[in-house]
Amino acid sequence: MTTENNQTDSQAREAKIVDINEIMQLLPHRYPFLLVDRVIDFEEGKWLKAVKNVTVNEPCFTGHFPQKPVFPGVLILEAMAQATGVLAFKTLELPKDELFYFAAIDNARFKRPVEPGDQMILEVHFIKERRGVTRFTGVATVDGKVVCEAELMCARRPM
Repeated sequence: MTTENNQTDSQAREAKIVDINEIMQLLPHRYPFLLVDRVIDFEEGKWLKAVKNVTVNEPCFTGHFPQKPVFPGVLILEAMAQATGVLAFKTLELPKDELFYFAAIDNARFKRPVEPGDQMILEVHFIKERRGVTRFTGVATVDGKVVCEAELMCARRPM
């Protein structure tokens, strides 16, 4: 399903929004490592679209790079992984003592830099779940242009 289709689906029904308070109930991450600000729409078991607002105050910019700040690619991937975690929690029933852990990444491609002031849209798609490992695809865009794409896997494990 493409972004265009998701927007069409969103227009045909009311968008499902997850605010930062609910995200913090689902994910164990906290500042400065909570990288999903808001979910703007999702469909359980299928896809999720989230926002990460990149500000000049991000701690990574003090060293990456002070004269020309660029949001590190590994943090773009982590933001996508956190979005997959939210989709997984909204899709699969989990006991209270289990979490989804970022397990693997394949075919990561970085297309453009992400800079302070950019709003990253994170779109992840559920592919399949087997024996506690869930596979997703993810795309991060800024102003409609792809900045990163990858295949991600999360594993269910006890805390």
